[in-house]
Amino acid sequence: MELQQAVQSVFGQLTGSLCQLKASAYSQGSAVLSGHTIGQHVRHIIELFQALENGYGAGIVNYEKRKRDRLIETDPSLACRLLQEIQDQLDRPDRPLILEAGYAAPSPAAASAGTSPVTTPLLIATNYYREIAYNLEHTIHHMAMIRIGINQLAADLVLPDEYGIASSTLKYRRECAQ
Repeated sequence: MELQQAVQSVFGQLTGSLCQLKASAYSQGSAVLSGHTIGQHVRHIIELFQALENGYGAGIVNYEKRKRDRLIETDPSLACRLLQEIQDQLDRPDRPLILEAGYAAPSPAAASAGTSPVTTPLLIATNYYREIAYNLEHTIHHMAMIRIGINQLAADLVLPDEYGIASSTLKYRRECAQ
């Protein structure tokens, strides 16, 4: 499947950068990332794909209920293993899914009290391949931010030119160069 190959290519770039990155740079807060870490961005990528895989069987995906495992944020070798596990599971057949999401923002009073409004989740019809495509684009977006963090924290690390750049942008640039 072409979509699976695209994920493998992007994950290969991400894994390649993580293999070169020192664990200290991976988990160090970055001023250009508003104090966030490269590891937090990688965890976010991994956990969205895990949420998709976990919801596949039941047919309901909820990205908001992910684990937020701090160990992924601090251990780049664990992140690399998890990225490989995700790639190994992507060959499932397409199927209809329901995306379950809650977009209600807490009222100022609820936010200051530390409570959330009780809302009925929004249910959106989707499918497995569409969600892989969403997660792929989301991954590339986060890789653009990871690239900025790497440039600050590990400037000697060389990244591929296409790292963190959407395939549509790469195609457009090639067309403009001709």
